[in-house]
This record gives sequence, C-alpha cells and structure tokens, in this order.
Amino acid sequence: MKQQHLWIKSPLTVYTANNNNADNGIVIDTHSGIIIELVAAGCQPSSTIDETFDASKLVLLPGLINTHHHLYQTLTRALPSAINKSLFPWLKSLYPIWAKLMPDMVCTSTQLGLAELLLSGCTTVADHHYLFPQAIEDAIDIQVAAAQEIGCRVTLTRGSMSLGEKDGGLPPQQTVQTDEAILEDSARLIKRYHDPKAGSMINIALAPCSPFSVSTELMKETAKLARQHQVMLHTHLAETEDENNFCLNMFGLRPLDYLESVNWLASDVWLAHGIHFNDEEINRLGKAKIGVAHCPSSNMILASGICRTKELAAAGVKVGLGVDGSASNDGSNMMQEIRQALLINRLRYSADEVTHLDALYWATKGSAEVLGRDDIGELAVGKQADIALFNTDELRFSGAHDPLAALVLCGAHSAQAVMCQGKWLVEGGILTSQDTDAIRHRHHALAKQLVS
Repeated sequence: MKQQHLWIKSPLTVYTANNNNADNGIVIDTHSGIIIELVAAGCQPSSTIDETFDASKLVLLPGLINTHHHLYQTLTRALPSAINKSLFPWLKSLYPIWAKLMPDMVCTSTQLGLAELLLSGCTTVADHHYLFPQAIEDAIDIQVAAAQEIGCRVTLTRGSMSLGEKDGGLPPQQTVQTDEAILEDSARLIKRYHDPKAGSMINIALAPCSPFSVSTELMKETAKLARQHQVMLHTHLAETEDENNFCLNMFGLRPLDYLESVNWLASDVWLAHGIHFNDEEINRLGKAKIGVAHCPSSNMILASGICRTKELAAAGVKVGLGVDGSASNDGSNMMQEIRQALLINRLRYSADEVTHLDALYWATKGSAEVLGRDDIGELAVGKQADIALFNTDELRFSGAHDPLAALVLCGAHSAQAVMCQGKWLVEGGILTSQDTDAIRHRHHALAKQLVS
C-alpha cells in the first residue's frame, strides 16, 4: 500500500512530552499510523509530503490518555440519592441501580463516554467495568464493539466482584460472581481480544474491583492468570481511610500489605487513586515500579483526599491521570482533568513545585507508562500518530501569552481536531465516526429507564 505523508505544519506551539523539537510540526504516514518525522523550528520536512494540515492557529499535543474510568456510570450522573456522600455510602446508594444494567445501556454509555473523551483530546481510554449481573455477563464484548465503532484505543479491564454483603463485602449479592466464573471469562476475553503488539487498538487487563469486593483467593488467582497471559493488573487501592480501616478489620493488614500478600506488588500493576499511603508504603510502591492513576475530580467530589503525586514520582512510581467514573466525576473530559490535577496539587505543594507541564506529562507519557505502553503518549519518530489539536480562538483564551499554559490555566475543554493511529476522529470539533446527538438522545432515555 502506498505511503501517504501528512505534514501537521507550523503549530502555534507544541508539547511533545519528551523535550523533542517539533516546533515546525510532525510528519505522519497515515497508512501505517506512525509518526515518521519531527520538523524542528525553521526546518522543512525531509520526507516527500502528499498533504499538509495548517496548524498555525492550533496547539499540538500527543493524544491524551485516560488511565481509569467507569463508562457505564455516565448513566447515573448527578443522581440525587448519591449526591454529597463519601465513597462507601455513595457506592451503597448506587450498587442496586447499577445491578439493573442492560446490554444496550452498556453499549450506549460506552459510546457516549468515549465520544466525550475524544472530543476533549483523549485517544486512549482504560475502562474498569466490574459489574456483571446476569443480563450483562458479556459486558466487555459489548464494550469492544462499541469502542470499535467510535475508533479510539482502549484498555478494557475485566473487573470483578465476588465478595457480596453476606460474605462481609460491600456490594449486593446480585452484582457478584463466583471466582470460577470470573477467571473463566477473564481467560476467554484475553484470548479473544487482547492484542499485545505495538499500535494495538484493544488491550485487555484484569481488574478485581477492590479489597472490599473480592476474595483473597480471587486476587491471587487473577494475578496468576494475568502473568500467564502477560496482561496488566488493575484495582482500586487506598482511596479512602474507610478502605484502610476495612482492610485492617477484614484482613488485619493495611491495603498495601494486603496487596503484597496476594502477589500484586509488581510493575505490571496500576492502582486507581492511591491517596492514603504513608512514606514507607510509597517507597515500597516505587521499588515495585507500580503505576498510580491520579483521579483529582473524583477525589474532590467524594472528599477522598489528595494524592501525593510528587512523593510517588520521586520514589519511582509511574503517575498518570484518570477521569474516573462519571457518577463521581460527572464529566468525561481529559483536558479539564489536567486542569483539576494542577489545581488540586497546588493545595498540597507550592506553586513552583507542580506546573502545567507536570499535569500535561501525567496525561500523556506518564499515563502511557502506567498502562505499560511505550508506543503512545509522546511525539517521537516511530510512535503512534495519536494527536490532539486545540484552538485558542475563544473568549477564554483572549489575552493569553503562553498558548500551552493557557490550555491548562484558562480551561480548554474541547479539541479542534483529534487523530488516532493516523485517522482523523474529530474534525472541526465534531466526531467523525458517529452522530453524537443520536448517542445523547439514546443515552438520556436509557439513563431515565435505569433509575425509574
């Protein structure tokens, strides 16, 4: 197949996530979906150019990467029974509603959430689906089909809950499965969908929901299965002090000690939230090269606390960003999450210790590292052509003198153009693959049906 070289020319400014010089843009082979050249300031491409995209009024970024989400939760945004509650009461109010999920709800919520994220410049999404009532035992299969229609990259984590209320867990019995059923389906999904190659569009990871919703045996067996097939492991950990107390009461261990006891303290693991670790635990996490998905908006809405990002990174922990479920965030926007990450860290650290560049790094190369990928998250030759372009011709940016800083500080929320694997998925601020109005109308009707 003939190569087709596209020059994203002369961006207003560019962030590469690696200090590479691409001030005069990048050249993409749109057939292979690979970046083939970075064009330095004052230079012209050495490649033969077939097409040019004028980016002179646009800020160029690597495609943003969301390391933790619950797409089905878009159906329960701003739900009165769940508003103004901390994590455990919030979950208890929502579990019975989520237990009524149907296949069309999983499909449409996945499409809507992925569409929202793409429109905010996000090209790779890790979703954590852990509810498998009888009606949606094939939820991950449904999500694969929905993601393929939208067109972005996904890491779909086969979540699980096996410890119901009668066994001392938090979730109601109708939302849990047996260990055997979970492990069997996990193996099936890996074999059917997981693509370990560079540039893959679908990865599968295994993700028991949390220490308070799965058995110890399932945690151990899931780790064995994941390592047998060389896929990543994911779970929630140290999100709240309530969780710390639960682990102490249930296992006689703090969450990280419990994690180590089930063979999860390793570099193929990433954790959602990771807020309530002490200094000694942070050092152990760093030695293990674990990843943490920092979820600032969710942590603020549920009043869970502030992740110790600088200490984690200094210890060697991989830090990325996650939007988290829309029932705790009530939005699926990665650019807004970058701004939230900057702001919440300014409450813990001084103004010169955490910058907009740190927040952008977490959402790009940092998040790629968390997901175990070295083919995305930065602008470099040989990397995937995943990019986001932002227009600063809006009232909110008027008077801004640093366009890159303005994206974060002035609150950019929508991308002008987004490319994934060399294909335009957003053009002129509009999703190319699907009718977003149709998705929204269908989604809103299903949300009403779910809570009725």
